[in-house]
Amino acid sequence: MQDVLAMTYLWLKAGHIIFMVFWMAGLFMLPRQMIYLHSAAEGSAEAALWGKRMGLLRKVILTPSLIVVWVLGLLLAMTIGAWDQGWFHAKLLFVLLLTAFHGIMVGRSKKMVAGERPMTEKQLRIWGEFPGIALAIIVVLVIVKPF
Repeated sequence: MQDVLAMTYLWLKAGHIIFMVFWMAGLFMLPRQMIYLHSAAEGSAEAALWGKRMGLLRKVILTPSLIVVWVLGLLLAMTIGAWDQGWFHAKLLFVLLLTAFHGIMVGRSKKMVAGERPMTEKQLRIWGEFPGIALAIIVVLVIVKPF
C-alpha cells in the first residue's frame, strides 16, 4: 500500500490543494452569505434566495470539499510518514479547528434559514476572519515546517 501511495504522491498533493482551495472559498463565502441573509426580512423572497444559496454552498462545495480534503490529507500523511512530526501535529490541530468552524457555521446558517439570528452581523464579520488566519498558519506550517 505504501508503494502505491508513494507513486501517487503528487496526484494526492494536487487534489488536496485543489479541494482545500474549494473548501476555503466556501468557508469565506458562508459567513458573507449569512450577513446578507441577516439583513433580509424574515419570510421575504430575498431571505428565501439567500437560504437557497447557502444550502447549495453547503451541499455542493463545503461538505464534499471537506471530505475530500480530509481523505487526501490523511493519505498524504501516510505517504510521507508525517505522524511523528511536530509541524504536522500543529497543522492537524488547525485543520480540526477549521472543521469545527465549518460545523458551527453550517449549524448557525441552518438556524438563520429557519428564521433565527444566533449571531449579530458584527459577530459574523469577526468569525469570517478565522478561516484566513487559520489558512495562513497552516501554509506556514506546511511550507516552512518550523518544528
